[in-house]
Amino acid sequence: MKAARTTAALSLLLLLAGCAAPAESERPARPSPAPSTPPPRVPADPTDAAWVQLMTPMNEQAVALLTLAGNSTGDPRVRSWAAGLRTAQNDELARLRPLLFRMGLPDTNVHEGHDMPGMVTERDLERARTLDGGALDRFLVAQIRDHLSQSAQVSRSETQAGTRPDARRLAAALVSARRAELDRLPGLSKSAP
Repeated sequence: MKAARTTAALSLLLLLAGCAAPAESERPARPSPAPSTPPPRVPADPTDAAWVQLMTPMNEQAVALLTLAGNSTGDPRVRSWAAGLRTAQNDELARLRPLLFRMGLPDTNVHEGHDMPGMVTERDLERARTLDGGALDRFLVAQIRDHLSQSAQVSRSETQAGTRPDARRLAAALVSARRAELDRLPGLSKSAP
């Protein structure tokens, strides 16, 4: 069991290697919803912190891409699927951001500008804005497939190597959600409209 946790922790940390330095230009911090009695802030261990600081921008960038599907003149099934997944990703963000707060971590993207597996980049968003119809649909599905697969892998590592029960529970929920979301990916052919 200890070997599995060590392997999972190393996998997560290797994935994040080279991505720990904060970007020079950080986006403004968004306020966390203020509960009536603020939960105690408990510092995170490096595995938990790395996971939540990666999952938050991964979901934010995926939401940005999924939002563009609403502008597509392509397959209405893809637009409907993208709208549902965007809602689910936003719901996850509503759970990830308070976890950042409870860990005493800033709600800033420490991975901004990094080209990482499964992360929708600004370059991806720019490209998506130039596409329409079936081309946008195919690009969207391919990018989101990568996002879902990679975020499931990273979340599995957190469930095995993380130490915070709240982070591990959320990671487990994300792994389950990713399995279901991958099963619902629209199948598109090259000739799709």
